Amino acid sequence: MKLIAYIMKTLWGHRARTMLTVAGSAVALFVFCFIQSIQEGMNDLKQRQEARGSLIVFQANKFCPATSHLPQDYDQQISKFAGVKDVIPIQVFTNNCRASLDVVVFYGVPPKKLRSARDFEFISGNWNEFETHQDAAIVGQSVANRRKIKVGDKFSIGDLSVNVAGIYRSENPAEENYIYSHLEFLQRRQGANLVGTVTQLEVILVPGTDPMQVSTAIDERYRKGPVETNTRAKGVFQAKSLGDLSQLIEMAHYLGLACVGLVLALVATTTLMSVEDRIQEHAVLRTLGFSGFKVFTLVLAESTFLSVAGGTLGVGTALVVLKLSSLSVGAEAVTVAFIPSLHLAWVGMLLACVTGICAGIIPASYASRAEIVPALRNV
Repeated sequence: MKLIAYIMKTLWGHRARTMLTVAGSAVALFVFCFIQSIQEGMNDLKQRQEARGSLIVFQANKFCPATSHLPQDYDQQISKFAGVKDVIPIQVFTNNCRASLDVVVFYGVPPKKLRSARDFEFISGNWNEFETHQDAAIVGQSVANRRKIKVGDKFSIGDLSVNVAGIYRSENPAEENYIYSHLEFLQRRQGANLVGTVTQLEVILVPGTDPMQVSTAIDERYRKGPVETNTRAKGVFQAKSLGDLSQLIEMAHYLGLACVGLVLALVATTTLMSVEDRIQEHAVLRTLGFSGFKVFTLVLAESTFLSVAGGTLGVGTALVVLKLSSLSVGAEAVTVAFIPSLHLAWVGMLLACVTGICAGIIPASYASRAEIVPALRNV
């Protein structure tokens, strides 16, 4: 306890430098957590879709949802394929096909199929209100938080307006970034008459079915028309839709590592400056009976404390901001949520601790090996 009090007194004696170091570490680890949260969202999206076992049927050689038009009666034909449990026709409308932090995505789905295919928990509103009104929609919690939407509101984007019948949460964070409406309502929206066609079909497979075999069979069936299809596992389809954005997210991982390097350099520099200022003090401690190892431990504890304090502030702030902001990034009607997970907090704090230890090794070695007599002569 006496050593802890000594370390705290030392840091407080140079409080301006201490606070600047802690603040710098906090900012770097704040950025690191933001970068890693989107990577967590990407990983979560892929894992959930792979485990769920579903396929997406899209029009071949098309990219943005606005350009894909499949005959709606494909759903009845595909439902007869071996291993297919259900087929959900989906009409997609989005305000932006390009990468954006504020993409609004509408999915038009038959209400009964939506209820059976998605495990939503309503925060407010209910299924009955949605099913009985053609212009009703249910809104994901993340979209509702970002856009300040409440049940009973009329929400408009472009030429599309819906009445909010419910706000839901989902175990899948990405699902909370969508707005679900009636299929026919979205097909008949102002300026469009798309009845009889859909953007895509979601194929739910019987557990144990080989998705590659079913997707190949579907594409082979429609290879000669009337509209050629491109069928992929849902996770693969979403990764492909995100395209360059997913590569950018992966490259941002290196920026996160650079933030860790910044913390390392910052804490190491501050600790070394502190050792240089207190070289006589450490010499006095050695004359009082402190071993070189004990001095080494004191300096190492200081650097670790600085890094962990910055990590606690930066990681904690990042998790709070991510939770309150409900951020997501999307492209081509596929969204990825920024996920503030416990795993992210654990990784951030572990890095802060390890970085503090690594940053303190050289200054601590320097302090513990300093010659006592020459150091005391500088007093």
